[in-house]
Amino acid sequence: MDTIINFMKRNYRILIAVVLLSVTLFAFKINSDRSDDPEKDKMLLELLTFVIEKGHYDPAKIDDTFSKGIYKDYIEALDPSKRFFLQSDIDEFSKYETLLDDQLLNKELTFFNLTYNRLMKRMLEGKGFYKDILNTPFDYSIDETFNTDYEKAPYAKNASELKERWRKQIKLSTLSSLTDRLKIQENKEKGIVDKDDKSTLEVLNPNEFIENTSNVEKGKAKDDKPKTFEELEKITRESSLKSLDEYFGFMEDLTRDEWFSVYVNSITARFDPHTNYFPPEEKERFDVSISGKFEGIGARLQKKNDFTEITELISGGPAWRGKLLEAGDVIMKVAQGNKEPVDIVGMRLDDVVKKIKGAKGSEVRLTVKKVDGSIKTISIIRDIVEIEETYAKSSVVERNGLKYGVIYLPKFYIDFENKDGRDAGKDVAAEVESLKKEGVNGIVLDVRDDGGGSLSTVVDIAGLFIEQGPIVQVKSAGRQKEVLYDRDKKIEWDGPLVIMVNSFSASASEILAAAIQDYKRGIIIGSKQTYGKGTVQNVIDLNQFVRSSDKGDLGALKTTTQKFYRINGGSTQLEGVSSDVVMPDRYAYLKMGERDVDNAMPWDKIDPAQYTVWTNNAKFSKAIADSKNRIAKNQQFKLIEENAKWIDERSKENDYSLKLEEFKKNQRAIEETNKKFKSIVDYDYHLKFASLPQEAEAMKTDTSLKEKRERWHESLSKDIYVEEALNVLDDLQSKAVVKKSVPVAMKKQKLVKS
Repeated sequence: MDTIINFMKRNYRILIAVVLLSVTLFAFKINSDRSDDPEKDKMLLELLTFVIEKGHYDPAKIDDTFSKGIYKDYIEALDPSKRFFLQSDIDEFSKYETLLDDQLLNKELTFFNLTYNRLMKRMLEGKGFYKDILNTPFDYSIDETFNTDYEKAPYAKNASELKERWRKQIKLSTLSSLTDRLKIQENKEKGIVDKDDKSTLEVLNPNEFIENTSNVEKGKAKDDKPKTFEELEKITRESSLKSLDEYFGFMEDLTRDEWFSVYVNSITARFDPHTNYFPPEEKERFDVSISGKFEGIGARLQKKNDFTEITELISGGPAWRGKLLEAGDVIMKVAQGNKEPVDIVGMRLDDVVKKIKGAKGSEVRLTVKKVDGSIKTISIIRDIVEIEETYAKSSVVERNGLKYGVIYLPKFYIDFENKDGRDAGKDVAAEVESLKKEGVNGIVLDVRDDGGGSLSTVVDIAGLFIEQGPIVQVKSAGRQKEVLYDRDKKIEWDGPLVIMVNSFSASASEILAAAIQDYKRGIIIGSKQTYGKGTVQNVIDLNQFVRSSDKGDLGALKTTTQKFYRINGGSTQLEGVSSDVVMPDRYAYLKMGERDVDNAMPWDKIDPAQYTVWTNNAKFSKAIADSKNRIAKNQQFKLIEENAKWIDERSKENDYSLKLEEFKKNQRAIEETNKKFKSIVDYDYHLKFASLPQEAEAMKTDTSLKEKRERWHESLSKDIYVEEALNVLDDLQSKAVVKKSVPVAMKKQKLVKS
């Protein structure tokens, strides 16, 4: 949830001292082939500490309090479920609780080496635990329980106590899967088939080993005869064993460098939650996420035991265009151009990806085992691959004789390397222009779940809806504030506007919502408040500070360099943006905002900027009042509010019975409650959303795009929040809208037909 701003050129003075550092500092000789070079680790600690202290907006004091924070975060990151370390380990580790600040300043690795070596040992022991536990059937008649509140759980005193914890944890996971299988088999015997069965919804803790039963046989033998309880129990244990083998396979693939990155990030997080270290691979993934593109073949991969399988071809990419690869193909070898192919079976997924990705125009040859079992070598010329899900998209809908547009913006993306590349500002402007050509009477801009991105694109997007003026204020430590303006007098859209937000709308999303709200240009609807991130980060390539080129890639540091403020002077930090119209949210009572994050920076305010409130909004206040009245009377929203309270209560329940009949009884109680809330996901207000003409034409030849857009349009037609946004657009029209209501009986008819 980061606002990343390319201020290095314009605000270079913030980090000028850091830049000068590269001239004189660090002359360690690093062998880039080694993954456990202590000199490289020490250099990284020294470099990170210096850069943060010189460049951070408000660097924390490195003292014993700082040390305790590192200790707590790091131990929790290594073993969040307390399934590896013993109390004796923690007793040994705790001697360093107030010494980590000194070790950091002295570039000592004693604590990291101790914890890393101990974790490797405990993980090896854990591997023996689960294999032994799953070797024999579970007795589900024993009356015992397991508590999943790991934060409050004590560490195991010895190996036998730890193994018992593993046993109960695995038993809970297999019990959940077994209960699913039993229910599905019982339903089949009764002739009941429920494709959407979610009998264990809201039950297990996210940290559990959850078996994926979607691709395994559920309840029937190949001859379609019902299985016995003993057969189902055995299948469940075998499936759990496979899941744990895959989990440990992933863990064993992690290098020492990757574990060291966990330690480093426990240090950086003590400055604030958004100051992070990016190892080389993570920096590359970050660049892809912020730009929405990369150079490669355009295939999503996953590791299955020792094999790398293609899970999806990215629409428009070279692999998709070639039509020779398909989902389910297993990659066996990779060759660069005419070079000898390299066997990748057993190779780490990150290393496989490195071999397949490459510069635009270069050739890669993949030896694959096709879905039909045949072996083929496929040549692909790499190209720029755009991840369509990153980019803005729009849809149109007609109702009550009017046409409205909905623009969804998943993030404020930008290509820092290419000023002519795609960015959110240009793309949203294009979507608005296309919607205008379609003759829309109002626009909904949906930034729900949008975690932020580039600040410059926020200014561009907000500027589409106002004549000109300030959009956001930015302040650096010890410097005067800077006000970022929209200086283009052109208004791209001057009609009714609604901005949709939720509690995961963060950073750049909050700047946009705040500016639109302060100008009274549009109505903000959604959760009570947005995420509450009011800080600015810069991504700094650490390699620039190292003189020689043989040190290996050091990665990058994302550090908080500034805070941003609304044009009214207030900060969005912690408080977020409060919606003009608050709509009940299923997760409203869960703690998931910046205000709930440890070590978040404080809220404050500065002087307001000078701006002129939008005056073409005669129906503004009444539209807000009418929307609030509708929501207060709406039974569906009342049900969502009730569901939110129930989810909050469920999140506090951590004790689970490991006795089959008791577990099933508890599940039935949850299922009965879930039935009450089923209408939330079944809701449908029966409007037909459609793509704009240019996209509709592309969908004729692009089946993947067609499928994705149809799914999105269907979700829009079932989204009560979108429905209320359209209601608000109705209320903002200059002429009263004659609403065509659908009789209840007709709604029921439509539900039956669909």
